[in-house]
Amino acid sequence: MNAEFFTALDLLEKTKGIPKDYMIEKVEAALISAFKKEYGTGNVRVTIDPEKKDVRVYECKDIVETVEDPATQISVEDAKSISRRYTLGGVVEREVKTKNFGRLSAQTAKQVIIQGIREAERSSMLREYEKKREEVISAVVTKAADASGDIVIDTGTSEAVLVQGEQIPGESFAVGDRIKVFVTEVRRDSQSGPMVTLSRTHPNLVKRLFEMEIPEIQDGVVIIEGVSREAGSRSKLAVYSREADVDPVGACIGERGRRIGEIVEELRGEKIDVIEYSEKPEEYIAAALSPAEVLDVELDGERSAIVTVANEQLSLAIGKEGQNARLAARLTGYKIDIKGR
Repeated sequence: MNAEFFTALDLLEKTKGIPKDYMIEKVEAALISAFKKEYGTGNVRVTIDPEKKDVRVYECKDIVETVEDPATQISVEDAKSISRRYTLGGVVEREVKTKNFGRLSAQTAKQVIIQGIREAERSSMLREYEKKREEVISAVVTKAADASGDIVIDTGTSEAVLVQGEQIPGESFAVGDRIKVFVTEVRRDSQSGPMVTLSRTHPNLVKRLFEMEIPEIQDGVVIIEGVSREAGSRSKLAVYSREADVDPVGACIGERGRRIGEIVEELRGEKIDVIEYSEKPEEYIAAALSPAEVLDVELDGERSAIVTVANEQLSLAIGKEGQNARLAARLTGYKIDIKGR
């Protein structure tokens, strides 16, 4: 049985990443709980030797002149009857065979061990998700939307819930679909374990997808300056190049739009405007209002600008329900007033 026990510890460490030393501590605690459940009280010492594959439990009693608590004390006379080596102030240890523990005691030990495994799994999951905070991870849908609209996905670390509010408006999922999600928050919950918040609407999902798909961004040649997004409808991405001979916008779009096309497909057809960042606010604001053509930009105050476009470009610059102007304002950090001429 001892050999099987240590084999199980090795298996837990290998398959679930639960350290053997951690589980040995939990097993020691479980055996102590079982002893106290069986005998009601008393002092106990547990030794677990992985090298010898040996587990032993000892009941410990202090050697005293007058016994006041028989559960924890033993008289000098009784101690010497066991062994003449025992002296006053010492401790008598008597081995207790765990097979003698009753059913309830064994159940108590089992519960402590199971709880220990659960805690270790939660800690392991928390560490894994912490590594992925503010990153994009791939997942597989394991349960389609219920009445709440939430779906369950397998992230490779554990199953998690992608709530409806973090899904791109209008998208639907079937079991087996592969999707990418952004890890926005990771925290520990004392009741249910690691709590991870996943999103497909966060602006940084767009940023991370470009970082994953565009070699020039991975190499640090093209830099993403900012992102603004209204998920499911439109995003704007500002980029610039550290090398004069590299077109940052062209690098992101790719030949015949192939590079950006893969990202648009992942985002269920969301439109993405890639514009070139400029340190000159007038140029940056004009580019951010793409696809509209801007005639003039006049800075009006510290973070405000008046933009002039041709009358026929006015509706394009503002966008449907003001979306284009709104996204441009978020991207640049400027309040933008648009007028026609």
